[in-house]
Amino acid sequence: MNAHDTSRPRVMLAGDPGSAAARFVAAMNARDAQALDHVYEDDAVLVPVPGHPVTGAGRLAANQHLRSFGLPIEARPRHVYVAGDIALLIVDWSMRGTAGDGSRIDMSGTATDVVRRDPDGQWRYVIDNPHGTASFPESA
Repeated sequence: MNAHDTSRPRVMLAGDPGSAAARFVAAMNARDAQALDHVYEDDAVLVPVPGHPVTGAGRLAANQHLRSFGLPIEARPRHVYVAGDIALLIVDWSMRGTAGDGSRIDMSGTATDVVRRDPDGQWRYVIDNPHGTASFPESA
């Protein structure tokens, strides 16, 4: 095919949207707060507890709490749906083991996350909802 042939659309790959999950895991397991924060857009939302979204300092504190267990996290994207520079990730994750304080940790879930590709080609979290569609009691 001629390099100047415009009769067929050309697909340009600019990274895998699921790479955001892999970068989150790498930063979390390295206990690198700065790298972890860089996985998110500045005004991104994290839902550490169903029904309670946080952003900014609240997001940093929630991720610090998770890192404080000192346990590795695993995550595997199950589905990735892309529309332009936005993607929906369905990600199975788990964190299991004995924390530094001796408590047993057994957490897992299926996240529903939204990521956006920024101008440098990196996919960053806009919404990080680790509990996906988990139900929670209504507030009184």
